[in-house]
Amino acid sequence: MSSKKVSLRTTVAGIPFETCIYNASGPRTGSSAALGKIAQSEAGGVLAKSATVLKQDGNPLPRTWHQSQDHNTSRASLNSEGLPNAGIDYYISTLTIDEAMEGFPEKPYMVSISGKNLEDNLAMLDRIASSEASAKIAAVELNLACPNVIGKPIIAYDFVQMDSVLKEVRNLMQKKKISIPLGVKLPPYMDGPHFEQAAAVVNKYKDIVKYVCSINTIGNAFAVDVDAEMPVISSKGGFAGLSGPAVKYTALANVKRLRELLDADIDVVGAGGVQTGADAFELLLCGASAVQVGTCHWTEGPGCFDRICTELRDLMASKGYTRLEDVKGKLKPWSKEGASISRAARKKQSSPQSSTTTFKTEPKQGVETMITFALLVVIIGVLLADKFGIVSI
Repeated sequence: MSSKKVSLRTTVAGIPFETCIYNASGPRTGSSAALGKIAQSEAGGVLAKSATVLKQDGNPLPRTWHQSQDHNTSRASLNSEGLPNAGIDYYISTLTIDEAMEGFPEKPYMVSISGKNLEDNLAMLDRIASSEASAKIAAVELNLACPNVIGKPIIAYDFVQMDSVLKEVRNLMQKKKISIPLGVKLPPYMDGPHFEQAAAVVNKYKDIVKYVCSINTIGNAFAVDVDAEMPVISSKGGFAGLSGPAVKYTALANVKRLRELLDADIDVVGAGGVQTGADAFELLLCGASAVQVGTCHWTEGPGCFDRICTELRDLMASKGYTRLEDVKGKLKPWSKEGASISRAARKKQSSPQSSTTTFKTEPKQGVETMITFALLVVIIGVLLADKFGIVSI
């Protein structure tokens, strides 16, 4: 089946997306110019940098690190940016939004907020709702998962505090009659009871929380520069958020478990370690309605959205799927039949041509070696004969 027949359309919080792939709030999202490049790609939506009330520069440099400078081979990245951003007023201004979305006004433009405290988050939410450009803002993502602000804990690991924050957010939204869809960005959870506690809190506020994004970076990772015998990151004593392909398996677990525990009306957006269309496909199978791409966008640039969408369409077409509903949440339980299919697929990927070529090449290499050896023997024999006067050369 042709991949042209495959649709990647989806909805998140009732918002239509032409493709299910879009950017995570992070590097390459801080300016209208950077956001405009995302809009020009196949990304289904555009999510602005996590904003604070006022502009801030973030943590001291160097605050980022990649295990490899080649995005095709890098397995892990660290960042301790500390939320550098232009301030909330920049991201909700008509000028910024129009510049970013020029030529693509139909794509959803979303704002991310990550205040230093509850009061900051409430103030930013109020500003967004009262902004002249509020009609241009499709959704607000409340970041309760940032691990890189010095002196500030991850809110969504403290379930009592998380409940308190969402309660105050609900009060404000009801008081001011704020109807912009709200999403919550969550950190990675590692323990079974934590999934249940987080889901219970979010479900409690399903009247305002329309989606969750899972996962943010894994906090407090550390890498050592062996040559200099020091951390690779200067901020926070070298501790930073881990991202890239290394976190994909944690992301898959979080998306799957949250999809199982959250109310059906709350969408799950998967994020973490997505480099390929196959990675996105895995998150969709686990129940994601859409997939954010962060580190790959950081290292490869906005061209990654076009490539990942193409790869996802090709993969779906190869399986006979034409729409996301054929895939989303359709992960099958482990079975012997499935394992057999997997083995057959791996065997097929081992190209018969390459093995045949190897087989045909080996005899040829052996003959060449024998001819070379024979020539050396003849040359040595002639030299010895000349030395002992048997022949003259």
